[in-house]
Amino acid sequence: MKKLSMKLDDDIFQEAEEIASEMQIARNRYINEAVRVYNLYYKRRMLKKQLAKESNLTKEDSLGILKEFEKLIGEV
Repeated sequence: MKKLSMKLDDDIFQEAEEIASEMQIARNRYINEAVRVYNLYYKRRMLKKQLAKESNLTKEDSLGILKEFEKLIGEV
């Protein structure tokens, strides 16, 4: 486990303290969980962005193939 020194805005710190107390968990555990959840959220955002980019790259190819199939169907 890594040690970390950080500064939090007073209002964020106070809110985290209140929530951790209400949940009856240590501040350290609460912050670890918060960072883990944010990491999952951000990874999903990055994946969504990558999938959209790759989808756009294959869009033209897919439309081209569809047009070729339509031509073949029209010839039958």
